[in-house]
Amino acid sequence: MRSVGLIALVLACFAIGPVHAGERYMTGSPELTAAISGTNEFSPGDDAVIAVQLQNEGLNELKFVGSGIITRDDQPNTAKLITITLAPGESPLIIKSDPQMIGDLKGGSSTIVKFTVKIPKNATVGTYELPLNLKYTYLWMAEQMGTDSIQYMYRDVNQTLSLPVKIKPVLQFSLVSVDTEHLNAGTEGYLTLVINNTGQEDGKKAIVKIARNDNSMVIPTDSSSYIGDFPVGAKVTSTFKVSVSNEAENKSYPLDVYVNYENYEGDIVDSERTTIGIPVGGKTEFLVVSDPIGIPAGQKKTITVRYQNTGDAPVYSAQARISAVDPFTSDDDTAFLGTFAPGEVKEATFDISVDSTATQKEYGLDSEVRYRDALDNSIISDPIKVRIEVVERSNTLLYLLIGIIALGIIAGGYYYYQRHQKGNGEGKSG
Repeated sequence: MRSVGLIALVLACFAIGPVHAGERYMTGSPELTAAISGTNEFSPGDDAVIAVQLQNEGLNELKFVGSGIITRDDQPNTAKLITITLAPGESPLIIKSDPQMIGDLKGGSSTIVKFTVKIPKNATVGTYELPLNLKYTYLWMAEQMGTDSIQYMYRDVNQTLSLPVKIKPVLQFSLVSVDTEHLNAGTEGYLTLVINNTGQEDGKKAIVKIARNDNSMVIPTDSSSYIGDFPVGAKVTSTFKVSVSNEAENKSYPLDVYVNYENYEGDIVDSERTTIGIPVGGKTEFLVVSDPIGIPAGQKKTITVRYQNTGDAPVYSAQARISAVDPFTSDDDTAFLGTFAPGEVKEATFDISVDSTATQKEYGLDSEVRYRDALDNSIISDPIKVRIEVVERSNTLLYLLIGIIALGIIAGGYYYYQRHQKGNGEGKSG
């Protein structure tokens, strides 16, 4: 601790009228110190703000007060026109802030100056000294000339201080491979990740986790995979079940991956998140590729409908169903299709009856395909239309019936005629 002798020589004048006394400091200069306010520990990959507290500890040690003295505009312990610059030195830090001009700093006062820095992901762990350069000026001497003028003399100072910062180890990982299985819109599937610990810290009690990225169409069903110890350089494989929104398209969607672990201080922390792309297949859809099927009003008919799997994935245990609504009825509205590969066409038969009062036109009956995906989830397709055309009732049977009756009448008449002729012949003979 510095011992300071502060001497004040006061000249007191006792007079009838008021006396204006001035002040003059004989010694003193700024003394600037700096320290980091808040934490000075950072991790690779961080974007951080270093808050530097700059303090002026300079004192004025000798002051005169007198009636003939002109008071100076500046005090000698005031640091004026300060410019402060933070440099990386031998550290891996990237200093993003330019030199900052903070003005004047009076003795006994302090201020906070903030610098934005980036710690690269590959930064080496350790403690570093960051050079903090200070440029300023101060009142070195003031020479009074007579009773109404004074000459100021200033000195420039170029000073460099050191700020210690520590880069602490963290677990970092890189993605080795991403494999997906049965990932299509509206279904569930599997995601397999292989990751490598590329950081500078061993992870204990490590858990690989995945999380939905904002409103991504890929949604984790199982989001955690426990791996235990995860030393530097090790590779681990984790498999997750994920679902895909029914609105997804045939493209890749984002998913976040991170590792939860116990660090060297015994704290449970999360690694930095990495966003990866997950490829997703299109939605499983079906089309009716049959031409419109004609059914006469008032009749029942067995129809054959051809379905095509226009999706990107096979389906299993598929069943086609048709919904018969007025003027149609059905006592056989379900048909088994079985395993249904992409692009394949399969036929289903249904018994459909049409009311005799049905209007002759084309109708669209709703149909759907119920199936199981690769994970044995039961899914129902979107409705598809089966085109049925009600046509005029055929008169073929009526004409056939009339023909049969006519033939019967002719045959009966002929028989009667033959019997009559035979009877007449026998009468003449007798």
